[in-house]
Amino acid sequence: MTVPTARLSEIACPVDRSVPVVSGQAYRTMGVKWWGEGAYERQTIDGSQTAAKTLSLVREGDLIINKIWVRHGSTAIASRAVDGCAASGEFPTFELDRSRVEPRWLHWLTKTRGFWQKCDALSQGTSGKNRIKPTLFLTIEVPLPPLQEQRRIVARIEELAGKVEEARGLRRQAVEEAEVISSFVAKEAWDKSLQSASIYRLGQVAAVIDPQPDHRTPPEFPDGLPYVSIANITKDGQVDTFTARKVSPDVITQQEQAFKLATGDIVLGKIGTIGDARPIIVTSRFALSANVVLVKPYRNTISEKLMLHILRSPQVAEQFAEGTRKTAQQAFGIKKMREIRVPITPLDKQTRLLHHLDELQDKVDALKRLQAETARELNALLPSVLDKAFRGEL
Repeated sequence: MTVPTARLSEIACPVDRSVPVVSGQAYRTMGVKWWGEGAYERQTIDGSQTAAKTLSLVREGDLIINKIWVRHGSTAIASRAVDGCAASGEFPTFELDRSRVEPRWLHWLTKTRGFWQKCDALSQGTSGKNRIKPTLFLTIEVPLPPLQEQRRIVARIEELAGKVEEARGLRRQAVEEAEVISSFVAKEAWDKSLQSASIYRLGQVAAVIDPQPDHRTPPEFPDGLPYVSIANITKDGQVDTFTARKVSPDVITQQEQAFKLATGDIVLGKIGTIGDARPIIVTSRFALSANVVLVKPYRNTISEKLMLHILRSPQVAEQFAEGTRKTAQQAFGIKKMREIRVPITPLDKQTRLLHHLDELQDKVDALKRLQAETARELNALLPSVLDKAFRGEL
């Protein structure tokens, strides 16, 4: 089926609802997210906080773009949430001819890769500042079937999008429920193990080391190795090396020589979100920043894997939360870290407890991997639906 097309200039007209900027008057400002994620209200500012002489009001149903980032999908149909917001000259706004186009039709069109590519081709300027001229933006051709057909297709898109979102919700719920069950079973295991456990200070069963006592940050080294801080440790206990600062391998060598940083050691944060130390086990080479500490379990007392479970347990997490709650900087100093109370079971019972905890974690991890795979499939489904819709195949 051949879908009729039209230039945006035939259905969208530039609109300027300028209001003067006055000191002492409040203005709701807005922005437009990348990749078709929509317009949003940013913040309310006083007129004295902007150098602009005028701002333009946006109304629900307007087509609005960010001139610089339109090539990254920064295009949207204004929703009721941003109705009445004020936009600067960087956000050209267009009023739609509703006798020819349904706003929701363009709403979904702005979420397609093909539309972003057309915007990118018309953007001009130096790298990173590729502004699009509104007159050029309006030359883009878009599919435009009759209004009644637009509404039929939009209704079908939104029905399928709802089912995709419902599937996402069910997957998230399944993982959350599995984690709750796992936590409950793990707590039972902990409570049972505590009957035969002795309580030690962390400093009694492990060396607790500050890797950067002078808090100096080494210079960046583009081709170097990761410099891990609490910000680079994910919620699920992984190191995000992509976001980590890169430093010279010499820094890592110096740390390895200074305190024998090795595979199996444990790293956890001492500065960050309240109660969120994010313990991880060292499995690769990296340097440690000043906002983490290194824990080296005494292997004749406890294995590193069981120590990792203990440091992630609710009993220890509550101590981190309580300790950081009392400090303005949400910091947990090295001395307090050594005073953390940890339950240590006899060596002959540790293997069985560790096996049980590992089994639980493996099941949760497997479910998370399945959820991630399904999420990727669901994320690919909606673009496929939109592609078919705007080719007239839906």
